[in-house]
Amino acid sequence: MELIDQLTNLASRAQKQITHIQTEEATKNALVMPFINALGYNVFDPTEVVPEFICDIGTKKGEKIDYAIMRDGKPIILIECKHVGGDLTINNASQLFRYFHVTEARIAVLTNGVHYRLFTDLEQPNKMDERPFMEFDLFNFQETDVAEIKKLSKAAFNIEDLLFAAYNLKYMRAFKKYFDEQFTQPSTDFINFVSKQIYDGVLTPKLKEQFSVLVHRSFHQFLNDKITMRLRSAMLDTGGSLLSAEIPALPAPEAATTPATEIVDKEIETTVEETEGFMIVRAILRKMVAVNRVVMRDVQSYCGILLDDNNRKPICRLHFNGSKKIVTVFDLEGGERVDITSLDDLYGLATRIRAAVQRHEKKPADAGI
Repeated sequence: MELIDQLTNLASRAQKQITHIQTEEATKNALVMPFINALGYNVFDPTEVVPEFICDIGTKKGEKIDYAIMRDGKPIILIECKHVGGDLTINNASQLFRYFHVTEARIAVLTNGVHYRLFTDLEQPNKMDERPFMEFDLFNFQETDVAEIKKLSKAAFNIEDLLFAAYNLKYMRAFKKYFDEQFTQPSTDFINFVSKQIYDGVLTPKLKEQFSVLVHRSFHQFLNDKITMRLRSAMLDTGGSLLSAEIPALPAPEAATTPATEIVDKEIETTVEETEGFMIVRAILRKMVAVNRVVMRDVQSYCGILLDDNNRKPICRLHFNGSKKIVTVFDLEGGERVDITSLDDLYGLATRIRAAVQRHEKKPADAGI
């Protein structure tokens, strides 16, 4: 079985068991050991996995770390576990820091069974970095995440390849965080930099204020256009068609004197994932109803997708603002919540999404949901 299938199955089981996991030992048995096993290591073979690994450090004797994954009698990966839902801040990784320094292991993992934080020593040799080079969420992962986690597996483990990947992941993670921050609310430095690439004159305070709004709007529109083009290309490849997305635009600047913070709605912000999810739903329904009848209405807690922009005709709701993705499908009265791991899983709900529209088309919408 492929690693992604094993992790998907583990996530499905974990979501059903998590309310019954009350201790750190239960977390190890129900979540962490199956995760290690999925990576190809035999958790019952002490030559591969040593639980309660002991390493004397100076005057500290008999300290233990939860698991050490071994190769040729030496630890290659150290794993420290916390209770499911437990805090994974660097303050809770003191044992990892100490053991990392005195063993030959170059990879350290801090986990609560659901979230995994991976560390190495990119900043200083033999000293564990304070920031992880990668984070993995068992309840919300993509195929690209699995491809990176697979590098830890018994079959693929190569420390040189891992360190090279860790270096790239660390800085890509930082770049993505920066881009996300600029996408949400561009900084003054970012706006000034972009403006100077376009405008040759002097950036007066009035122009800076205007450009602040335009840069923010352009950033959103650029990404929305890219999503539209990608989906349109996919639809054409399958013989379908995709009409205009009707993506809500950011409010236009009223005047140069209006502060940008008053123009951009901070309470409700439609994310790129919500927009792409909306367009996938439209693509699923394209042969049933005109796409302009499928409307997105975003609120603070979820992104609703309605038929005819009517609250009494809900098709589905996208709950993408939490730690995991959830879709409420309204093919039944009251709707049913379904966990998904990626946007591609929306296609797996195509039959139920179409059934939601059929339900509204067959009877009058005389009761709200």
